[in-house]
Amino acid sequence: QVQLVESGGGLVQAGGSLRLSCSASGRTFSRYAMGWFRQAPGKEREFVAAIRWNYGRTYYADSVKGRFTISRDNAKDTLYLQMSSLKPEDTAVYYCAAASSLSCSAYGCFGNFHEYNYWGQGTQVTVSS
Repeated sequence: QVQLVESGGGLVQAGGSLRLSCSASGRTFSRYAMGWFRQAPGKEREFVAAIRWNYGRTYYADSVKGRFTISRDNAKDTLYLQMSSLKPEDTAVYYCAAASSLSCSAYGCFGNFHEYNYWGQGTQVTVSS
């Protein structure tokens, strides 16, 4: 059983910063990529950022590029999302996800939540105006 556990969410004012963490535990599993997705009330789950685990190449949604940074610590088996210059529209539940493989190596596959087979339970991020 693989478990992904997110932490670091909370309430922050617009312009503020938060850092999300995602720790993996359970049985050893191979991962080609890990990512962050978010879902606001009444909206579909959307891609935020992803990282190719072994090589560290990163991918971002246009809406967060330049404000969010995804990173990982292989030794700690932990994924991070540093969020800065937060906006009220960033308010959502943020999910960590891992993919054992992807059907392609293009941006579209890294950003497609159907490609990911392990998910965390989510952490709430609320940005007040």
